[in-house]
Amino acid sequence: MAKIRKQDALDYHSQGKPGKIEVIPTKPYSSQRDLSLAYSPGVAEPCLKIAENPDDVYKYTAKSNLVAVISNGTAVLGLGDIGPAASKPVMEGKGLLFKIFADIDVFDIEVDANDPELFIQTVKAIAPTFGGINLEDIKAPEAFEIEERLKAELDIPVMHDDQHGTAIISSAGLLNALELADKKIEDVKIVVSGAGASAMSCAKLYNSLGAKMENIFMFDSKGLLSSDRDLDGNKKFFGEHHKKTSDMATELKGADVLVGLSRGGVVSKAMVKSMADNPIVFALANPDPEIAYKDAMAVRKDLIMATGRSDHPNQVNNVLGFPFIFRGALDVRAKSINEEMKLAAVYAIANLAKETVPEEVSEAYGERSISFGRDNFIPKPLDPRLIYHVAPAVARAAMDSGVARTPIKDWDAYDANLKRRLGIDNKLVRTITEKAERNPKRVVFAEADNYKILKAAQTAYEEGVVIPILLGRKEKVLAMMKEYKMEFPDVEILDPKGDDEQERLERYAKEFFELRKRKGFTEYEANKIMRERNYFGAMMVQSGDADAMISGATRKYSDVLRPALQVVGTQKDVDRVAGMYVLITKRGPIFLADTTVNFDPTAEEIADMTYHVAKTIRKFKVNPKIALLSYSNYGSAEGKDAKKMAKAVKIIHEKYPTLTVDGEVQANFALSNDLMNEKFPFSELANKEVNTFIFPNLSSGNIAYKLLQEMTDAEAIGPVLVGLRKSIHVLQLGASVREIVNMVKVAVVDAQNK
Repeated sequence: MAKIRKQDALDYHSQGKPGKIEVIPTKPYSSQRDLSLAYSPGVAEPCLKIAENPDDVYKYTAKSNLVAVISNGTAVLGLGDIGPAASKPVMEGKGLLFKIFADIDVFDIEVDANDPELFIQTVKAIAPTFGGINLEDIKAPEAFEIEERLKAELDIPVMHDDQHGTAIISSAGLLNALELADKKIEDVKIVVSGAGASAMSCAKLYNSLGAKMENIFMFDSKGLLSSDRDLDGNKKFFGEHHKKTSDMATELKGADVLVGLSRGGVVSKAMVKSMADNPIVFALANPDPEIAYKDAMAVRKDLIMATGRSDHPNQVNNVLGFPFIFRGALDVRAKSINEEMKLAAVYAIANLAKETVPEEVSEAYGERSISFGRDNFIPKPLDPRLIYHVAPAVARAAMDSGVARTPIKDWDAYDANLKRRLGIDNKLVRTITEKAERNPKRVVFAEADNYKILKAAQTAYEEGVVIPILLGRKEKVLAMMKEYKMEFPDVEILDPKGDDEQERLERYAKEFFELRKRKGFTEYEANKIMRERNYFGAMMVQSGDADAMISGATRKYSDVLRPALQVVGTQKDVDRVAGMYVLITKRGPIFLADTTVNFDPTAEEIADMTYHVAKTIRKFKVNPKIALLSYSNYGSAEGKDAKKMAKAVKIIHEKYPTLTVDGEVQANFALSNDLMNEKFPFSELANKEVNTFIFPNLSSGNIAYKLLQEMTDAEAIGPVLVGLRKSIHVLQLGASVREIVNMVKVAVVDAQNK
């Protein structure tokens, strides 16, 4: 974990606009009419509707997606009772997490009320504003009474995250840790260091999961909670299962699980050493755990450990839970967050940890090949899958337990909506994926001894879209698969330079010589060049031993394109191939061509290229609306490129009249309906959402897509080679695993079409 300097933290919060969150309008406000609709007199209409039917507040206001983060500042992080004003940076931070992880809007509210009754009445008074209440940083035992009363007296979800957040995440971790230790929760002895709100909530949830109360030993600063001590109501509940007090060192002997929710340094090496085989230690005090991670791991090699820190494996972080729990609760307008919903979140988080981790998550944490095990039994906080794993589980539990007022009927649509909220929805990729899944193809991975390529092959294989064929030195590929725990049952690994492929090599060389003998190749050269993977892989596709090939992550573009052209060639009606990039943007997919192949095509070549690009786009179930770009708008400027693009448009209109295409036009006009309608209402592109852009030359196309990719959050797929007779595709140099997987899916769909 990077060191946080005091001044850095102060600057972060104070520089620019002070604080971390702001309110952003969601409706137009640029005209007087907009303002009249937003306020007086237009606002009267929704007010009257809500007065007639109170439930309409969810229809006409932001209530359905608005959570209050409320605190009185009596137990702020590790800072204690610092008061409501001093707690505001924390509450703003919680609001930021709600928004970025689950797209939930938040008003943070700091209440100057230490008296529980005053606090409860204040929250009840403002509750009509909100769809849910997140209580935060309220000291025990008042926190118990406040939450219990508000849950009973309000009809919206209420949760004290300090109690239940840690309980939910640690419970998910505990289930997985017990699985790794080969132990059953009903059999294990659990020692809990700490007896505050969080500790009690954790222990109660462990009990709901199957742990026996007589096997849970909870300690406060005075010792074991037991029946021989004078304890208050909440502590008494845990103490009544044990007759006399004890010390933690004694109870840890032979214990299976230690959960620390107290303070740093209270657990010694000797205590950990005295625990049972495969001990589980969750040292969750922050910033200093009950026992330092290095100290604990040095004592026991069989230790399974989690902390609350991000610089150690298995971080118990509340952000894995609360945004998605509230998301699910809000989306069904739940009356409360009940035990069933919390347990659903536990199992969803636990199960997610066992699934293959997307490479973008590994890259975000600077790790390779994250997989379920002792160092990874809790999901990472930046895993984008949490929202569409946890929120639906919570929503279903709310429906099944009878607290949902607006049940979800279309779960596929809900899943898509969750992804769209965070910008991780991708209809085009989903369409391509679904099509690839229906008929997986044999794809050659020509650079299989590269980690990214191998990981992409594994990911695509596990998604069920590909039958991988790996090219590379067999020993190295197998060693990498073992090192990174990748499994490919019965995968084919071929080495063009190895003795095992001699027969195939000779056959491919002979076929290639027949193809190229009148184009400068001798039989000797054919045999020699066939040992190069890109030629070998291309011949696999050409001969029918494979359906598609992917290469280029470590090679120059031309080193892959040349073999493809020489081996499989172009389609019958295609004079030259083109490279098309797809950028996934918030306005939908944008197709750009030519970005990789043709330096300075003629008007005729641009016309034909446009037609074949449009054919390819239609295979992705997208209707292309095409702008031919230039520095000129419909003859407004002279010059070679402007005239060329204008001529190409004329050819397209005559030769391919069914295409929606126009130009030459500047990019800003093509992207803006308002500009187009104002200046060029005659254009075929007026009132159209242009999604395809054809460039006059390679320089402009290549520069444009790289600028767009780097300056926006757009995800790139490509380059898709348009016009080849068979499915061979060239990756961009240094492509990410996600980009490679997407290209594999494109290659499979391309092979299906061909």
